[in-house]
Amino acid sequence: MARRRHRSGSINAWPGYVDALSSLLMVVTFVLLVFVLGQEFLSAAINQREHALADLKQELTHLSDMLSLSEAKVKTLSNAEQEQRNMVASLKSQLDERQHQLEEAQNHAKDVEGAQLGNIADLSSQISELTRQLQAISSALEIEKKNEADKDARIAELGQKLNIALADKVSQLQRYRSEFFGRLRDILKNQPGISIVGDRFVFQSEILFPSGSATLTPTGQKRLLTLARTFREVAATIPADVPWILRVDGHADKQPIRSAFPSNWELSSARAITVVKTLIVNGVNPHHIAATAFSGYQPLDNGSSPEALARNRRIEFRLTDR
Repeated sequence: MARRRHRSGSINAWPGYVDALSSLLMVVTFVLLVFVLGQEFLSAAINQREHALADLKQELTHLSDMLSLSEAKVKTLSNAEQEQRNMVASLKSQLDERQHQLEEAQNHAKDVEGAQLGNIADLSSQISELTRQLQAISSALEIEKKNEADKDARIAELGQKLNIALADKVSQLQRYRSEFFGRLRDILKNQPGISIVGDRFVFQSEILFPSGSATLTPTGQKRLLTLARTFREVAATIPADVPWILRVDGHADKQPIRSAFPSNWELSSARAITVVKTLIVNGVNPHHIAATAFSGYQPLDNGSSPEALARNRRIEFRLTDR
């Protein structure tokens, strides 16, 4: 019982840690996917810039060849010198423009590559941080597992101690029950209508109450006075830490009742309450006594003879734990 109470009040943190670990693994997988896609896009951009540079270099080579031819013609054709000079100037302008475009393309490629490298560095830093957090969570999970194992060991130890303590209390209560019943047996021995059945002291209803009534007869009051005196003596010797109680059980037979009570439930309940009140008036501590009723549903004898029905109409006294 203590183990179940302890476990019901405790908080189970394992599902939360598993959810956090799953989320971190999903984030790491997503970051790696973004990293791979970035690499692919960077490679494609660089290849495109390299093709553009190759085309510009090829065009530059072609222009250089044309410039060489023009200069040769200038040397051999003086009449077309001015025209060739203009052509050379134009070619030089185009060459400068192409060189400027080539420089811009190279600078842009460097900027793109730098940005991609910066992104890669950021992703690597994030992956390192996520890895560190994952390791920290794993360590925390190991510590929690160890703490749970320690708690289970302590609970088992406490349960064993509790069982030993309960067994000791039951043993003590058994000793006082034997003393109580032994004294009553000596006092009430050989009296008709009084017997011991297992761990219960049984009074037949006829020696305590008139038929169909919950009012004690003079003989019943005398019997209960003797019972109260004996019980007070035994109760004075029971330690305060023993959880004991004297249970007064009212029983009736299975025949329908014909009296002022609506049914055997009310009759058995009223008789048990009358006995409890009488014992309390005669000095029994009300904190250690209780009244219960069973009507005719807990018979000692399942027969239908007058003797069997009389056995079932009874008041039982049981010294038990709470």
